[in-house]
Amino acid sequence: MAFDIARIRAAYPALTEGFVHFDGAGGTQTAAGVIDAVTDVMRAAVGNRSAAFEPGRRSLELVAAARSAVADLLGAEPDGVVLGPSATALTYTLARTLGAGWRPGDEVVVSRLDHDANVRPWVQAAEAAGATVRWAEFDRHTGELPTGQYADLVGERTRLVAVTAGSNAIGTVPDVPAIAKIAHSVGALVCVDGVHSVPHGPTDLASLGADVLVTSAYKWSGPHLAAMVADPARWAALRPAKLVPSADAAPDRFEYGTPSFALLAGVTAAVDHLAGLDPDAVGDRRARLRAGLAAAQAHEEALLDRLLAGLAARPAITVYGSPARRCPTVSFRVAGMSPAATQRALGDAGFCLSSGDYYAYEYFQTMGLRDSGGAVRASIYHYNTADEVDRLLAELDAVADRTGTMAR
Repeated sequence: MAFDIARIRAAYPALTEGFVHFDGAGGTQTAAGVIDAVTDVMRAAVGNRSAAFEPGRRSLELVAAARSAVADLLGAEPDGVVLGPSATALTYTLARTLGAGWRPGDEVVVSRLDHDANVRPWVQAAEAAGATVRWAEFDRHTGELPTGQYADLVGERTRLVAVTAGSNAIGTVPDVPAIAKIAHSVGALVCVDGVHSVPHGPTDLASLGADVLVTSAYKWSGPHLAAMVADPARWAALRPAKLVPSADAAPDRFEYGTPSFALLAGVTAAVDHLAGLDPDAVGDRRARLRAGLAAAQAHEEALLDRLLAGLAARPAITVYGSPARRCPTVSFRVAGMSPAATQRALGDAGFCLSSGDYYAYEYFQTMGLRDSGGAVRASIYHYNTADEVDRLLAELDAVADRTGTMAR
């Protein structure tokens, strides 16, 4: 299909304010259907979960609907969907639970390319258990995460391999299925951070080889909630610390406290929104999700190519990494300016971008950039346009001119 960008943008009320959003990796704007769904629940009679009265039954239905929606998005089973406040919180819960069974001599493998939320919980759980942490390194020039190193890193005592499906710093898409195959050959679990990858194309839990996958709804047009998915049998075998009277069934026992039922309605609505990106798509919601996200991915990749070409034509701009496969995300610096100063100058002109390390702590430490301010990140989402890319490049020229640096 031809990607109808005008139709897509009309679904996001915030875009009418006129800001240019290249900060999708930090959080996307919210689709109108999501806002309506959240508001409808907050206006309705909703009680805590109970089958005894209608407002309580509504809560049960909202939870079930959110699990079903996330399962369709990721190719999972509804009973395998754990819901929670953030990817970081969910990963810590899982790390504490798995780490309780680790012993000295056990090993975990983490990557210096990952967001710290898929690093530090595992490192800290390993330290608490006396287990060993082994590090996968990325190529400093290309930003690739070489798969071959995992054959040396993974051994008979490896209990878990944590890896990103898409770098939130430079967009690298590692060969997760190949890494998972190596990990599974010794019986290790594979925990995949899909927070930055899921918004940018179809996702399938089995194809990735992920035993566990985490995602955040606010990175794909939804509210600030997250989900962690696995085979239901995986959750059934794990016993997290929990309150005595709280639910003991899986996946409920991994979810602490009473959830925000209104935001869960927003999660379902966000998935439905993504399923409608391609108005010509047919089939069940899973099929329509795959079609819509594939169309969005093609649109984003065209914008990324345009942005990369424009940045490469400007000698004053240094782009970090050149991975063969990448999410539509770029980190760069303008010569003679700190990343924070570049961010502020662009922000004054109405452009929303991130600066710093964006929690990709190990990446920026390894690159020697963190102490000097990290970098500036431009992250494309499916509501961005070619005109916005061109305007960003023009504004970067203006920023460079003001600092006395030739941009071209």
